[in-house]
Amino acid sequence: MTDHLRHVLIGDGESPHLLKWACVLADHVELHIASTRGFAAGFDGVVPVSRRLALNTRPAVEGGNIGVLHTLPRLAHWLRSVDADRIHAHYISSHGTLAWLAKRLYRLRAQLVSSAWGSDILVAPERSAALRWVTSRVLRASVLSTSDSAHMAARMRALGAREVMVFPFGLDALPPEDDAKSEHLVFANRLLEPLYAPHRTLDVFAAAAQVWPDAELVVANEGSLRGALQHAAASAPWGARVRFVGRLDATAQERWYRKARWYLSLPASDSVSVSVLEAMAHGCVPVLSDLPANRELVQDGVNGLIAGTDAAAVAAAMRTIAARAPQIAQANRLWIGEHAIFPQAVARFLARLSELERLR
Repeated sequence: MTDHLRHVLIGDGESPHLLKWACVLADHVELHIASTRGFAAGFDGVVPVSRRLALNTRPAVEGGNIGVLHTLPRLAHWLRSVDADRIHAHYISSHGTLAWLAKRLYRLRAQLVSSAWGSDILVAPERSAALRWVTSRVLRASVLSTSDSAHMAARMRALGAREVMVFPFGLDALPPEDDAKSEHLVFANRLLEPLYAPHRTLDVFAAAAQVWPDAELVVANEGSLRGALQHAAASAPWGARVRFVGRLDATAQERWYRKARWYLSLPASDSVSVSVLEAMAHGCVPVLSDLPANRELVQDGVNGLIAGTDAAAVAAAMRTIAARAPQIAQANRLWIGEHAIFPQAVARFLARLSELERLR
């Protein structure tokens, strides 16, 4: 059941992550959404068109999207017509800036709430003093901010955040347990972009292929490095055991999670990744880059591996813990069930917002 509060999301309406937030929030509030792009088809059954604004810009993934600010007057006019109780910005250095400026310059009564996604806190503020300043202003203006890792929350507090609630961008529910694993099948599905270091996935697999002659690698998703990665794999002796399957829908992705025993995610920078949580919930053993957020999920050698720069050493460690893979899978599933079910986290988030509103 929804209550009378008008809650506005501002973000990328083509993102499945924003859709996931919308699906949960729509059960609790009168939900409105402003998208700097368009809207994915999934929003049609969640929020009526009459409660949506598509600004139809095409911001770049790598940033530098000052042009998005040109939409501010149109966005502010729409926000005034909604007369929201809360404006909830997703991705602080862009949508958070829009929301903060709209509230400040157009004197909107809504409380500002912000949700960090990762690079908006871990990367953007380091790029320039201007980005650091505006990120700080948004966090200071937000009555409540959310983070999916304790590491990122600490960065947010250092930038001036008033209150940060930490919970992973988890699953809607725990998937069924599946024992039909291919013991030497490796799955990777992060973007094929430099930030996510997909070449390291190939390096680790090359070493694993020496350990397990029947090892296979499935690489999902798209990105600017796909061509170079495919060329590198095709010219390698193990190349016939690598499949590039492109961007997958949720059903196809779940099929690979259920089948794979190993999951590789080796980015240079990251917060807690929903893909890692999904993989753990499906019983994949995670092999992750050495980042603070990853160490919040994995204790090296206990419930997965923290990968160093030596691919051969990573493959040797995979072989060492392979005998315990079923036990690791079970323990990780239990942890996800206790700590990373998203609707439960959003319910706590809304309860805290209600407490803060009573204190106004």
